[in-house]
Amino acid sequence: MRPKIKITITDRRGKICPMAMHCAFPYIDILRYGGTIPGQEKGKTEFCCSDAGTIMVFEAEIVEKKKDERDKADKA
Repeated sequence: MRPKIKITITDRRGKICPMAMHCAFPYIDILRYGGTIPGQEKGKTEFCCSDAGTIMVFEAEIVEKKKDERDKADKA
């Protein structure tokens, strides 16, 4: 089962645009499948929206399951 990913806006200078999730997708996919982004902490990455007019900075990180959720998943 793939982990959940939490996305947080860490800096912004405008309104969120549709390009934000387009930019986020590759990073989320890498984290969900166990990969790492060079120069970033394991299980976490920081990236920026490609729209120069908004300049939004995001952090994506793997959300760890609680122990009882892990136990249920292991039994399934």
